Amino acid sequence: MKILVTGGLGYIGSHTVVALQQAGFEVLIVDNMSNSSIDVLEGIVKITGVSPQFKYLDLRDKNEVHQYFKDHKDIDGIIHFAASKAVGESVENPLLYYENNLNTLVYLLQECNQHHIQNLIFSSSCTVYGEPDSLPITESAPVKEANSPYGNTKQISEEIIFDTTKISDLTAIALRYFNPIGAHESAEIGELPLGVPQNLVPFITQTAIGLREQLSVFGNDYPTEDGSCIRDYIHVMDLAEAHVVALQRLLEKNNLTAFEVFNVGTGKGSSVFEVIQAFEKVSGTSLNYKVVDRRPGDVNAVYADTAKANKELGWKAQRDLEEALRSAWKWEQEVRNNKI
Repeated sequence: MKILVTGGLGYIGSHTVVALQQAGFEVLIVDNMSNSSIDVLEGIVKITGVSPQFKYLDLRDKNEVHQYFKDHKDIDGIIHFAASKAVGESVENPLLYYENNLNTLVYLLQECNQHHIQNLIFSSSCTVYGEPDSLPITESAPVKEANSPYGNTKQISEEIIFDTTKISDLTAIALRYFNPIGAHESAEIGELPLGVPQNLVPFITQTAIGLREQLSVFGNDYPTEDGSCIRDYIHVMDLAEAHVVALQRLLEKNNLTAFEVFNVGTGKGSSVFEVIQAFEKVSGTSLNYKVVDRRPGDVNAVYADTAKANKELGWKAQRDLEEALRSAWKWEQEVRNNKI
């Protein structure tokens, strides 16, 4: 079956393309390269031995999107990753985020309706829960007012998709990710942020290899055991495999409602200091870090209740924190060695 992956050269998208190809799907990729590199395509081919069909496409161009679907009328499903994702940038430039994350979704859904594409997996986020009332977070937890335009686009996107399923034959699953980390075990693809990393693990690996002078730990006075924030860190390949399972659920018509949501995490929270200690253990490297002031908008602790995904999708995270960090470090070393 033929699956379109938007943003398929991005971090999570590229790992999902690998998982899809290994599961026997034919994959089409569109990407506007705003946060990715064409080198990723080469990495996918090295891992799978299969070259997915790629087209440079900016989904904000409605006419180009329409033409693409006219040229590809046999798409069986879409996994939609293409979006801007930096919280801080979204606060500074909200209109970019509303255009890039919402208009593009609308254009895709219009094409789904016109061409009777019935299966959509949407890349959502645990940011929709905000500061949770209780832990672990279940899918029935309230969706709270967003702390950023980025978070708001994820909430609105889910609403747009839900409303579309009510008036069409579209079925959709929103996967609410927690914190993806790590890289493919081959170190052919991984997380390669442009500029200064926004996420903890690439900042750790870049500090360890000497690209960054020091890692900043934002606050040690949170109401947690060691005072640092707690997050649910999931290996990116576990996350990629969840997309394949969710897609198969729709293709096999095992979904219970036209629009479903699932948490995708490990079900276990790790503090920033625990991640640092685990990284130092697997890498044999001592990290230069410093505690600085809290970042505005950071919640105390967030981790998933994954019982619904475990039961209904038959999916469970298989890889632990140390394995994820080991793969991230291997990837960082590979990237820097190749650039020298």
